[in-house]
Amino acid sequence: MLSPARRLLLSRSVPFRPFSISAIRCSTDNPIPANDPNPKPAHSPVSSTNELATSSEGSFDKVLQESVAEGEKMRVMQAPNRKSIWSRSQQPREKAMVGPRFEQTIMEDQPRPYAAIDLIHKQPVRWTKAKRVSCDGGGGPLGHPRIFINVDKPQVCACTYCGLPFAQEHHREFLESQPYTPYPLAPQGDPAEVPESQSNTGRPLEQR
Repeated sequence: MLSPARRLLLSRSVPFRPFSISAIRCSTDNPIPANDPNPKPAHSPVSSTNELATSSEGSFDKVLQESVAEGEKMRVMQAPNRKSIWSRSQQPREKAMVGPRFEQTIMEDQPRPYAAIDLIHKQPVRWTKAKRVSCDGGGGPLGHPRIFINVDKPQVCACTYCGLPFAQEHHREFLESQPYTPYPLAPQGDPAEVPESQSNTGRPLEQR
């Protein structure tokens, strides 16, 4: 039998409610659903308001104006010299440049660097008479650790750090007879070519 004090305490206690995870609701302005079988298409931030001329005082001294078609073309372009991604870990621009961050943004003014994976294949082959060459990317702060490359096989051998191509002079005739080589065998006069003499001599604070 309960005492009067015990009955009074039980009558004033808060009723017990079991814990449930379904009662927790989390919301965010930019949700990232996991394994969504029907994801919503990304909304393009290119706005028709960019077609209206806007003052650009202090920014290239020209009027800020861009058509929707031109803005969308530059938004989805991965690089001026490459249309698609070149790495599995890379995010396509059409998926990366979305959301309020890019609303009413002139896409022409956004950074669009050239893809280095295509630029390196414009470098001409560096011929050598030795069976082994070393490459440090030019040395200095813009270089890389020195590695040694075997070029005794009849093929173009690229540096695994910077991608510069090397080949042995003994195999020049064979390589020139091939219908295709991944690198040009001689300078082509392309603006992307880096002269072989543009290297570091080891002086302090020297750059290429």
